[in-house]
Amino acid sequence: MAKFKTHYEDCDILVVGGGMAGTGATFESRYWGRDMKIICAEKANIDRSGAVAQGLYAINCYMGMQWDENQPEDHVRYARNDLMGMVREDLAYDMARHVDSCVHMFEEWGLPLMRNEKTGQYQREGKWQIMIHGESYKPIVAEAAKKSADKIYNRVMITHLLMDETNDNRIGGATGFNMRTGDHYVFRAKAVICAAGGASHIFKPRSVGEGMGRTWYAPWSNGSAYALPIAVGAKMTQMENRIVLTRFKDGYGPVGAYFLHLKTYTQNANGDNYEKTWYDQTKEMVGEYIDHIPTPTCLRNHAFIQETMAGRGPIYMVTMEAFQDPHLETIGWENFLGMTVGQAVVWASQDIDPKYQNPELTTSEPYVMGSHATCSGAWVSGPEDVSGGIPEYFWGYNRMMTIDGLFAAGDAAGGTAHAFSSGSFTEGRLCAKAAVQYINDGRANGITVTDGQCEKLKEVIYKPLENYTVGRNEITAGTVSPSYLLPIQGLQRLQKIMDEYVGGIGTNYMTNGAGLKRGIELLGILEEDLEHVGAEDLHQLMRAWELKHRALVSQCVAEHTIFREETRWPGYYYRGDFLKLDDENWHCLTVSRRDPKTGKFELEKAPLYHLIDEEVDGEQKA
Repeated sequence: MAKFKTHYEDCDILVVGGGMAGTGATFESRYWGRDMKIICAEKANIDRSGAVAQGLYAINCYMGMQWDENQPEDHVRYARNDLMGMVREDLAYDMARHVDSCVHMFEEWGLPLMRNEKTGQYQREGKWQIMIHGESYKPIVAEAAKKSADKIYNRVMITHLLMDETNDNRIGGATGFNMRTGDHYVFRAKAVICAAGGASHIFKPRSVGEGMGRTWYAPWSNGSAYALPIAVGAKMTQMENRIVLTRFKDGYGPVGAYFLHLKTYTQNANGDNYEKTWYDQTKEMVGEYIDHIPTPTCLRNHAFIQETMAGRGPIYMVTMEAFQDPHLETIGWENFLGMTVGQAVVWASQDIDPKYQNPELTTSEPYVMGSHATCSGAWVSGPEDVSGGIPEYFWGYNRMMTIDGLFAAGDAAGGTAHAFSSGSFTEGRLCAKAAVQYINDGRANGITVTDGQCEKLKEVIYKPLENYTVGRNEITAGTVSPSYLLPIQGLQRLQKIMDEYVGGIGTNYMTNGAGLKRGIELLGILEEDLEHVGAEDLHQLMRAWELKHRALVSQCVAEHTIFREETRWPGYYYRGDFLKLDDENWHCLTVSRRDPKTGKFELEKAPLYHLIDEEVDGEQKA
C-alpha cells in the first residue's frame, strides 16, 4: 500500500464542513478573532458544496422584522407547532432573532433578492420564504468565507475528531485525508466547529439504480455532522425525529413552491380531496395537534400515506388549472429550472406536461436533517441571555456540545428546526463568536494531541485500501470477495436494515420495539463487518468513510426510536406498539450518549421548556 504523507496544521479554530453553516462560521470567526488562525476543511469544493450547492430559488427562513412581518417569537411558535411541541425554544429564538441580518449581508454581497415593486419589501412565497435568484447563492457566500480564512482545504474529508490527551472531555482537532492526493491531514485546534451536514441515504431510497442520486436532500450528505461527535461521546438529541416529505414522483422535485405560489392542491385517483377523510382517525392519534393552523407537516403526510394504503392512490397535484395562466405556467417552470431541473427531465421522459396532466406525488424515504424540519443533532448549550437560568440548557458557551471546545451549527445542532440555509449560516456565526470567546477565556490552554494518537487514526483511515489490496486476488463473480465488502454493497445492506426495521418506505414507515431491537442487532453486525470494507482507490476510500459515518448515525437513530415509546410524528414514522402521541409520558426531549470505549448507547429524557407564549387571536397566552 502506498505511504501517504502526513501534514500537520495548528490553528485556533477549525471549521469542519464548508456548506452554509461552515461558511457562516468561517466568516464570523475572523470578525471576532482578528489575530486567530482559522481553517475550514471541506470534502468537496467550498464554492459548490453542501445542500445549497446547485442553488435555490428561495430563502426559507426570513423574519422580515424591519417591516414587522414576523418576529422571532412567531418563528418559535411555528417550529414548535410543526414539530408537535418538540423544539429547543432557546435555540430557535436565538437563530430567529439574528437571521435577518445574515440575509441582508447576502444581498450586500451580490445575491439578487426579488422585491415587491409597489412596497419595496422582499417578495414573499408563504409566511417565511422570500424569493431569490439563487443560482450564485453558494459561490457568493463561499467568497466571504475564503476571504476570512487563513486556509481553505478543499477535497479534504474529515473522518475523526481528535481529543485532548490531558482532558478526555476536551476537543483537540480533527483528522482526515485529501481525496485527490491521498495525503493525511492533522488539524490541531483549540476549538472545532462541526458543520458537516445531515444524513441522506441511510434509508433505502425510492429511486434506485440509475436514479440513486435522485434524492430530495443532497445525496452527498452522509451524516458526518452527527457521526463525528457521536464517535467521541458527545450527547445527541431527537435523533428519532427523521423527516419524510411529499415530493413529485421519481424526480423528487419540491412541491412547496407550487402549493404556495400557484395555489395548487392534491387529490386522490378518484379526484377527491382526501385529507378531511382522515380527520377523526388522526385526532384519535394526536389529539389537539390536528386542529392547529397550519397543520403540522407530518399530519398532512399521514393523510397521504393512509389514503394510498386504502387503495385510492396515486395521489396527484392539480396543476392543470394553474398552468392555464401563462404567467403562472412560467413561474411553475422557472421554479423547477432554478432548483430541480432533473424533475423537468423526468416529466419529459414520462410524457407528462403539467399543463395537460396532473403529475403524481410520492412520499420520500426518511432523512435526518436537523436544520430542515427536524430537531435532530447534538445536545448544545444555549445563549446565556435566554438559557442562562435553565441548567439543562446552558453550560457556558452558545452552541457548544457536551464536549469542551466542540461547537455545532446547521444540521449538527439539535433543537432548531426550520433553520434552512439562512438559519444554518446564522448558527455558524453564533458558533464562531462563542468559540472565539472560549479561546479568549483560556479554556483551550494546555491542549495536548500527540503524534501517537494521530498515527493510530492514520492506520484506521487507510485500512479500507489495505483491505482491498490484500483481498483483491480472491474476488469471485467479478465483485464478490470473501475478505472485504465494497462501499456500495455495505450501503445497500445498511439501507435494507433501516428500511425494514426502522420504519422506511418498505413498511410504510411502520416499526415496533421487536423490529427495532432486531434492527439494532443487525446494525451491530454490520458495524463489525465494516472493519473489512475495501476501497480500490481514493474515491472509494471516501465512500467507505461516508458509509461508516452513515452506519453510526443509523445506530443512533434506531436507539432513539426504540427509546421514545409513542408515535409522536405520524407521517414520519409509526411505532406499531405505541400508535398514539403520549404527552403525559413523552412531552420531553430525548438525549443519548455513546460510550467511545464500549460503543454502547445510554438514553435519557430531558425536560422540555416552553419559553415563548402561545398566541391566540392576536393575544398572548401563557
